[in-house]
Amino acid sequence: MSRIAIVGGHGKIARLLIPLLVDAGHLPVALVRNPDHAAELESAGAEVVLLDIEASDSDAFADAFTGADGIVFAAGGGADGDIDRKKSVDLGGSLKSIEGAAKAGVSRFVQISAISVDEPLPDDTQPVWKAYVEAKRDADVALRDSDLDWTIIRPGGLTDDSGTGSVELAEEVDRGEIPRADVAALIAAVVADPTTYGKQWEVVGGSTPIADAVAAA
Repeated sequence: MSRIAIVGGHGKIARLLIPLLVDAGHLPVALVRNPDHAAELESAGAEVVLLDIEASDSDAFADAFTGADGIVFAAGGGADGDIDRKKSVDLGGSLKSIEGAAKAGVSRFVQISAISVDEPLPDDTQPVWKAYVEAKRDADVALRDSDLDWTIIRPGGLTDDSGTGSVELAEEVDRGEIPRADVAALIAAVVADPTTYGKQWEVVGGSTPIADAVAAA
């Protein structure tokens, strides 16, 4: 059994990912700020560790990662207009997770990013969206520059539709939508697969079964 620590363990993708990891024989370790979320996550098969992403330093992250075999960064600052949280969660949380992983000796790291964040932004881009894109972009740069065994997943527009089990996956794909359930299934498919180390993929809904899409990419 592998222990997979999930930063942002009560997020929408994380809650879909947890039962998939359990079914695959892993032990999900959900890192959450709010203790009120513990019972729900434990009932799904996760171990819960309390961690405030914004208030904790990289040493606290390292402590939370102790004994883990892999890390999934699934945290986000939310869809509201708080620019500061894009910097403190989407970027700062990732940076502290990367540093904490290195301190804890955990090399495997899967990061959920967003499609097209390397592309230049128009001059009239809304400040909140600009902050979000820049945070995801800079977090990906930091992870690629690390010595970790990383995989970066960049989904298109996320929906709450039922998963299809099929995607379009490549270094670059046309913009589109994808159910969160299929992003979770993709993460579950790659987290323990060493052939996906050092890979950065964009992903949207498509017609290729996830396992086949990963193998082809």
